[in-house]
Amino acid sequence: MIRSGQQYVDGLRAQSSKDVWIAGKKVDNVVDDPYFVRAIEAVAKLYDLQVATGHGVRMSATDAAGEPYGISFMVPQTTQDIADRRNAMELWANATFGMVGRSPDYCNTVVMAFEETGFFHQVGADFGKNLTNYYNYCRKNDLFLTHAIVNPQTDRSKNSAEQENQYAHLGVVEERADGLIVRGAKMLATHGPTADEIIVYPLPGSVAKGEEKYALAFGIPTDTPGLRFICREPFDDGTMSRWDHPLGSRFEEPDAMVVFDDVLIPWERVFLYNNVDLANRLFTSASIQNNSGHQTAIRGLAKCKLLVGIAIAVSRSVKTDVFLHVQEQLGEILGFLQLIEGALHLAEMKAERTESGALRPAWPPLQTVRYHLPRMYERIVQVVQVIGAGGLLINPTRADLLSDAGADIAAYYRGAGVDSESRIHLGKLAWDATGTQFGQRMLQYERYYAGDPVRVAATLYMRQNVDELMAMVKRALSEDAMGV
Repeated sequence: MIRSGQQYVDGLRAQSSKDVWIAGKKVDNVVDDPYFVRAIEAVAKLYDLQVATGHGVRMSATDAAGEPYGISFMVPQTTQDIADRRNAMELWANATFGMVGRSPDYCNTVVMAFEETGFFHQVGADFGKNLTNYYNYCRKNDLFLTHAIVNPQTDRSKNSAEQENQYAHLGVVEERADGLIVRGAKMLATHGPTADEIIVYPLPGSVAKGEEKYALAFGIPTDTPGLRFICREPFDDGTMSRWDHPLGSRFEEPDAMVVFDDVLIPWERVFLYNNVDLANRLFTSASIQNNSGHQTAIRGLAKCKLLVGIAIAVSRSVKTDVFLHVQEQLGEILGFLQLIEGALHLAEMKAERTESGALRPAWPPLQTVRYHLPRMYERIVQVVQVIGAGGLLINPTRADLLSDAGADIAAYYRGAGVDSESRIHLGKLAWDATGTQFGQRMLQYERYYAGDPVRVAATLYMRQNVDELMAMVKRALSEDAMGV
């Protein structure tokens, strides 16, 4: 099925035994809690877009029985399938200006990639079957998944088994007839408290030789007994002014550390266990980077478009865009949009057929975006702040505009052909995107969204075929350099 926003909310409400901590208090039901209500509202609106028809975008596919399901779960078989997925992801990304980093289509795509490659069948027939059943379950019920795949930042110089607490990182405590008992923690579960399910799987090189008990991949409901979410300090308690904080009041996402206090993972929910080699190869071998990288680039493009638009609008509001040095900066960041969009189209043009017969976007262009987009985004943020200058720091609140100081505000805050209220509101948007707690979280999120940037770039080198480049070098060194 494909869910509406209300069905998503109803599903969360049914998870009445969640263990969530935020701002010093325990929250049993996130639906009614002011710290989560707006995050839930943003996701619910995405689900409403999924069932709407007026936008003209294909948002669902059908299974063998003719039942519809969300298109982000679809395994692409044709170039049109990839285009349809892109259009759907683009609709969601544009709806939130790319500010919802963990929208449902992200982890839906991850689980789809797991299923398409059949990676877990290498672990064993039962594990492969478990993943297939899980994929079908999530697809059938149109569930919202998040993931937690990074070990807590304890002692980074030591492997998991070398930590002072051997369960500082998530590991198996006991094997039982009904499943695995796991203990420890993982980060960073964005939208963990507001998702239906959480999946855990290892990153490349994260499990050392001999550390089989840390080689784990599984998926469980977010209200599983013993599972606890400890959220970072929130920015919005549900009362933040939407006029003064046009982004932070709508799109803040809860981030959480996930603690597993002797949690039972039923065997039918275990996809990988006790295999260090496969654990370390999972991320690079299961088409995750191809498919999730596609979604990431689409969302990142929407986010960059908003900030580039803000930079131009701020400049025009005081007519600094008539100066050459400002035009140069605006041209620079406009160029970033072309590069990201070009990489997206290149990945689709060079889509490759997998062993299962599916089609996936090409990896090199998307991995390139994974590395460069955080730097592009950081530069765009800088340009907004430089162009906005002190004008981003002096804006009063909506309440001030309506107070006895309103006449002075109208007189002295106006711009070049722009009234004071419009200019202040634009300044609020620019500062919310780049300078507030929300804006800084957005920047930090992009910096590490794709993981360690050093490893991202190194992987681009280690995995890419450079034979053509080496042949060119060899030909350039030959006596007949013009030969082909």
